[in-house]
Amino acid sequence: MRRLPIYFLVDVSESMVGEPIEQVQEGIANIIRELKKDPYSLETVYISVIGFAGEAEIITPMQDIISFYPPKIPVGSGTSLSQGLIKLMDCIDRDIVKTTYERKGDWKPIVFLFTDGVPTDDATKAIERWNNKYNGKSNTIAVSIGENTNYKLLGSLADHVLLFNNSDENSYKEFFKWVTDSIKTTSQSVTEAKKEGINLSKIDSMILEKVDPEMEQRFPDNNFVVLNGKCQETEKLYLMKFKKAFAESSIPGMATRYYRLDGAYKIDEKAYYRLSSHQKTYLKINIEELDGGTSCPHCANPIALATCSCGGIHCLRGEGYSKCPWCGTSDYYGFSGGGFDINRTLG
Repeated sequence: MRRLPIYFLVDVSESMVGEPIEQVQEGIANIIRELKKDPYSLETVYISVIGFAGEAEIITPMQDIISFYPPKIPVGSGTSLSQGLIKLMDCIDRDIVKTTYERKGDWKPIVFLFTDGVPTDDATKAIERWNNKYNGKSNTIAVSIGENTNYKLLGSLADHVLLFNNSDENSYKEFFKWVTDSIKTTSQSVTEAKKEGINLSKIDSMILEKVDPEMEQRFPDNNFVVLNGKCQETEKLYLMKFKKAFAESSIPGMATRYYRLDGAYKIDEKAYYRLSSHQKTYLKINIEELDGGTSCPHCANPIALATCSCGGIHCLRGEGYSKCPWCGTSDYYGFSGGGFDINRTLG
């Protein structure tokens, strides 16, 4: 039986520490668990996991599904995409059985690259080597976890560039289910139709979005955090502006960045929409980075910063049942003591 090799090339830099790396670890475990129930995958799929930070290493060497034990994903400093690519290419050279006159070799390998940041080194030579020898001989899917990656660079080495833009627990589950389904359908396709290539499953675009690597990327002005709110009483827009500030850190000589409230402002909505970028963004800021509260500039509701499950920010009279002016949903609003992410604008 010809093998279908799958490589997970995972960014394990410091920015992935915490929930992202835990979700990736759990996601790979779920993938293996589900593939073990699939007869096509059991016969064909072989998996390897490679991690890269400042250096790269093989976390799990290529092996079949039955033998695969989900690994613990480590974390390191730096994001050396070049080291990750070099390790991947070395593995492909060693692992993949080539087709000869006497026998059929492995199916074209599939590479899933997961990363959440830009490389901290120059990956030009590694990408050049990849494109010269490996790019056409594998199916590569680059997944940007959040928007802080370089789409154009990812597009230079991958057939597909996807943005995973809503990284809560349920979204991670849906995302790894999509990976699993894509592997299953590809495994079935190569087994039954003897057809080379990858069959990517459909997924909710709110979770995973196809990215045009050539589009202009936009980054927020990190000197400020600006939130776009809507008045619950009048449904008019307002902006909450926070300025960057620094507080003394517990580490001598270091400072901690946060954003202090500057104010909440009424805006000319027609001009705002006319002058704003129409490019869709999923920029977030953790609520713990913001300091200060104020009232709504339109109706004087005492709380200008409340957020609905739809992501819309609006004012609020106080704790209790209320209606979101963005989506119209009525729900109970309470105070949260923990940190969570909310939508921000480009600023």
